[in-house]
Amino acid sequence: MTTADPLQRIERAEIEDTSLLAFYRDMNVAERRTFWACAAGWALDGMDFMIYPLVIGTIIALWKVDAASAGLAGTVTLLASAIGGWLGGYLSDHIGRVRTLQITIIWFSFFSLVCAIVQNFEQLLIARAVLGLGFGGEWAAGAVLMGEAIRPQYRGRAVGSVQSGWAVGWGLAVLSQAVLFSLMPAETAWRWMFVIGALPALLVFYIRRSVTEPEIAAAARAKHAETGSHPKLWEIFTFPIVKTTVLASLMATGCQGGYYAITFWVPQFLTKERHLSIVGSTGYLSTLIIGSFVGYLVGAWLADRIGRRNLFLIFSIGAIAVVLLYTQLPLINEILWVLGFPLGFFASGYFSGVGAFLTELYPTRLRGSGQGFCYNFGRGIGALFPFLVGALSATTSLANAIAIFAVVAYAVFFIAAFALPETRGRVLHADQ
Repeated sequence: MTTADPLQRIERAEIEDTSLLAFYRDMNVAERRTFWACAAGWALDGMDFMIYPLVIGTIIALWKVDAASAGLAGTVTLLASAIGGWLGGYLSDHIGRVRTLQITIIWFSFFSLVCAIVQNFEQLLIARAVLGLGFGGEWAAGAVLMGEAIRPQYRGRAVGSVQSGWAVGWGLAVLSQAVLFSLMPAETAWRWMFVIGALPALLVFYIRRSVTEPEIAAAARAKHAETGSHPKLWEIFTFPIVKTTVLASLMATGCQGGYYAITFWVPQFLTKERHLSIVGSTGYLSTLIIGSFVGYLVGAWLADRIGRRNLFLIFSIGAIAVVLLYTQLPLINEILWVLGFPLGFFASGYFSGVGAFLTELYPTRLRGSGQGFCYNFGRGIGALFPFLVGALSATTSLANAIAIFAVVAYAVFFIAAFALPETRGRVLHADQ
């Protein structure tokens, strides 16, 4: 089955109850354990990634780094995560989703500790790059695990609700920043931020005890072992799957490029161009994070209610509109504070449909590889946006640089999503 078409033998489950929490009420014990493990993983993943954008101003001042170079550290983290995601997805097809999840969490937790003890910017750059390998692999393994563990009629809401954990992690990072920078000098506080980023390692103990491999994945690997037909790393580029891989990669590039262009630089935008202190910007970031959290939950509900594609199309247009309002109008800070909610809402909510959508696009034998590659290819190209925004801000305002790259990214997201099929309710099979 080296050229299995993911669009063949489509079977769809009827979605009768579209309320947001219907999936949770109907979960069994194994499903709930998987849900909470992945939700915690996403939260800690989000916290770990957002730590660097929050301390970037301190790094710039402490080591006299220019904005483009500071953005490069974010870029190399995401580029490395693209490689890690592809390899992590491929590994999950071979040794299992749960085992891969544990390995990747330990990996990026350890290198977060390494970030806390580096002595110069070059060392930090290398540590963040190596950390990114585990960061990308964790998403790939966790997203496939959730997509396969949850029944098709609830998949969009369950995976989307897990995605909301990212906003929780972002909030924990901002709270940690407010506390640590209030209690310590900035020269010390930023290091303790990275120490906190090692907390995901504790999650592995829960996963080892409580989370089991999805039956569909275990059955597929057993069949491959019996027949010797193990999936190959490059199989997602064979006909006819290659068309899905190209379009899904472009979609992932647009949705992540826009997100990173906004969230990576907004903390610096607030302090540099809106002249807020680090602690003073906490309220503005909190509004953005609350909007993001609500967006994830609404996006999760809409993914099963109106479909994955419609969710992407609506939110990409909304994100373009709000980012232009946020960055291009001469608004007073109080209005900007209010606009933080819809900015977080539209710039994040569509992610609730991405994991389920990519899971449903690929056959089981290639799901880890395909989903891991597409999402993390998008993450890798989107990784260029923090660097490009920083570089462009040397010749124009940071607000203009954010707007330009965010609008281009969301336009690509819209076009690619429009070209892909709707997958809502698709039933997954072990022999596909």
